[in-house]
Amino acid sequence: MGVAHSSLSLSVDPLFITASTSTAKPKTSFTSPQIPVFPTKKDSSFAGFSLKIETLNCACGRVAREMNTEMGVGSAQEPIVDFHGIDEALIPKMVYDALVWSSLHGLVVGDRNVQRSGKVPGVGMVHAPISLLPMPFPESHWKQACELAPIFNELSDRVSLDGKFLQDSLSRTKKVDAFTSRLIDIHSKMLEMNKKEEIRLGLHRSDYMLDEKTKLLLQIEFNTISSSFPGLGCLVTDLHRTLLNDYGEDLGLDSKRIPGNTAVSQFADALAKAWTEFNNPRAVVMVVVQTEERNMYDQHWLCTVLKERHNVRTVRKTLAEIDGEGKLLPDGTLVVDGQAVAVVYFRAGYAPSDYPTESEWGARMLMEQSSAIKCPSISYHLAGTKKIQQELAKPNVLERSLILDFSLNNCSLLLFSSYQ
Repeated sequence: MGVAHSSLSLSVDPLFITASTSTAKPKTSFTSPQIPVFPTKKDSSFAGFSLKIETLNCACGRVAREMNTEMGVGSAQEPIVDFHGIDEALIPKMVYDALVWSSLHGLVVGDRNVQRSGKVPGVGMVHAPISLLPMPFPESHWKQACELAPIFNELSDRVSLDGKFLQDSLSRTKKVDAFTSRLIDIHSKMLEMNKKEEIRLGLHRSDYMLDEKTKLLLQIEFNTISSSFPGLGCLVTDLHRTLLNDYGEDLGLDSKRIPGNTAVSQFADALAKAWTEFNNPRAVVMVVVQTEERNMYDQHWLCTVLKERHNVRTVRKTLAEIDGEGKLLPDGTLVVDGQAVAVVYFRAGYAPSDYPTESEWGARMLMEQSSAIKCPSISYHLAGTKKIQQELAKPNVLERSLILDFSLNNCSLLLFSSYQ
């Protein structure tokens, strides 16, 4: 069996932007009146803990062939390294080199033991939690995850457009979970307003694990909000390649077998595309952040690439700051601290702790009412909840979407059946 080298669990980070049209007529539930406007480039990337696919409409077989050819994914019958048999004398050397490399290249997070490390850049930095070596992963399952990425993009988008399905599926959850209840209330108000998200941006991450007993690729969850590590993930790939260049001969590992990773640039390209579609060159991309964010460097990497590649400016604001500084213009434009906002990119707002007061909830409502492109919108947020994923795993529910030529039921949604 051919293998590609990865670290930890497998994740797929698909990008998805759609623009709705008035001509398409839905024939079934979940069918969206939209056309994909981005992306079309057939490129894949794989990091220590992230894999990103930027392809929406292409034959799965062709994707697999391109990945095999362009990225050097191994298919030879070579033995997988025995990590327990590694010369113990090599380990401290590799650890030292990994720590130096991480420090020099920004593969860092804030140290929770250092005060202000989550507020002031440069204070209390420590290397990010990483695996020292990439983890061999079956090539066939890796390709399967790649092929499923655009499918889950489409599924998430179509589910998000079915307001009744979201409301009905979450009706019982609303009664027992206060946080989800508040999110559903916002969604209900958007439905009452007939608020349409004509441009929808999704930066998703689909997490998988390989089941030891069945050898099946099982999906853990599909994230539609605050999918992190495009910045640090790319650095993990570079770190592993560097270590294998230095120690690969001793370990029996080939650095060329590590697939490429361009997640951060592709995330930036997606944000830039949405910013362009908003059609206001003076507007900014607003990154919604927590009051203390020790993973700020992953976010800063993305914002830096967005500026360098597309000259798009970003601002960082907490929910409380948005509530205090934000307003809506008569045309629906969101203005925060005097700046028009084209894209709202959530790296906060996904947990109850992000809403300690009504101020934060007011900010969320303000953003949802605006014409800014939300990543994600409230409907995308709800479409990514565990309860919705549970509903999609039930018999005959996925078939309603009629999205694809082959079914998802026997591949990545198997794990969800345990929740029923």
